[in-house]
Amino acid sequence: MLKGKKIVVGITGSIAAYKAAILVRLLVKEGADVKVIMTALAKEFITPLTMATLSKHPIMVDFYNPENGDWNSHVETGIWADAYLIAPATANTMAKMANGVADNLLLTTYLSARCPVFVAPAMDLDMYQHPATQRNIEVLRTIGNQIIEPEEGELASGLSGKGRMAEPEHIVTALIRYFSYKESLAGKTFMVTAGPTHESIDPVRFIGNHSSGKMGYALAEELASRSANVILVSGPTNLHTHNNRIKRINVTAAAEMYAACIENFPSTDGAIMTAAVADFTTAQVSDSKIKRQGNRLTLELVPTKDIAAELGKIKKEKQIFVGFALENEHELENARKKLLNKNLDFIVLNSLQDKGAGFNVSTNKITIIDKKNQEPQVFRLKSKQEVAKDIINKLELYL
Repeated sequence: MLKGKKIVVGITGSIAAYKAAILVRLLVKEGADVKVIMTALAKEFITPLTMATLSKHPIMVDFYNPENGDWNSHVETGIWADAYLIAPATANTMAKMANGVADNLLLTTYLSARCPVFVAPAMDLDMYQHPATQRNIEVLRTIGNQIIEPEEGELASGLSGKGRMAEPEHIVTALIRYFSYKESLAGKTFMVTAGPTHESIDPVRFIGNHSSGKMGYALAEELASRSANVILVSGPTNLHTHNNRIKRINVTAAAEMYAACIENFPSTDGAIMTAAVADFTTAQVSDSKIKRQGNRLTLELVPTKDIAAELGKIKKEKQIFVGFALENEHELENARKKLLNKNLDFIVLNSLQDKGAGFNVSTNKITIIDKKNQEPQVFRLKSKQEVAKDIINKLELYL
């Protein structure tokens, strides 16, 4: 599955760097064209000569060769690659990646990469469990990096626990699995809505909700990773997309999201409605900031258009239409009503009763209910990236 794939392997200064030799050998054996970037400290653990021999390419360490001025272009390397694999990835390197620090060739190439990035952490268990490291890993995961979880076992320190870099065979399997379904949605176009809407009260205030947009963005990235073209209609978020297959349309209010959806939905193969759209908006928006007057402020609210219901009315037979339901009581009953009323093929249920699900978290616990009245599929708590895979796997069954 890796034949002809161009893979950049980044090696950082960890004792696990010795495994990089086995890793590169296995990648080459699978037919991949491999180039290696090493940090200066990585050379203390494994020699560039070893890696050059195994990869059949000169090793890149510095930005240029001081002897002849040859330039190692991080831009060209980032464009060349079909995948960038950083293994082992130290806590220090991941901290820099999470914060956009670019003080060596490995990191500048990371910031220039247009391909999927795989990160295989390696460190002692206390470093791995430290809140700062966990935060950085979560940041990397949130912005679209694939984290290959470290394994448990005896560590270089003599301690035992989670922190060992995944075995080279497991890392290669992860890449093969990724590329095996990468083309499954080629030629398809899907629309995804994400994030909250902000309904203005005056120039400085609005009515909104706590949606972060993480679930919608994870779904957009997963669709794009399988070669689908994605129209992402996004309310206000702090998130970014990292795949040129994703066309992002930024909106603020529910009316703007409605207009964008009505315009784009007819030309798609389907849509996934994850946005938390306001049910009500202000009847009138003040042109100037409303001053405090008395002890009360009364706002008149009017209903917004139900975007999912309107799209359900114009849905074509072959289009796949997926909705989300966030409930805190009578969850299955309410989700089934929404499934039928809005002409959905299946609905993804989140319960506010489940810890780690809902708004402003990076995990989710879902139940999928489809129109065929099959037994609901209940999934365990997972990262939103993993949840996105489950949802898109379900979507592919309808193609």
